[in-house]
Amino acid sequence: MSLSSHLQELRKKHQHLSSEVEAAQRSPAIDDLQITELKKQKLQLKEEIERLSATA
Repeated sequence: MSLSSHLQELRKKHQHLSSEVEAAQRSPAIDDLQITELKKQKLQLKEEIERLSATA
């Protein structure tokens, strides 16, 4: 997998997590711990995207 396609895939995952976080925040059935975990995953993806972009 090339670096650009890997970055593109990471960006898709990041966008998907953004949508999940927004949906979870609107849902009363989702607790704050689950939302925090989603946000943590989203941040880790963002940091990896930035790290890989800097080396490209």
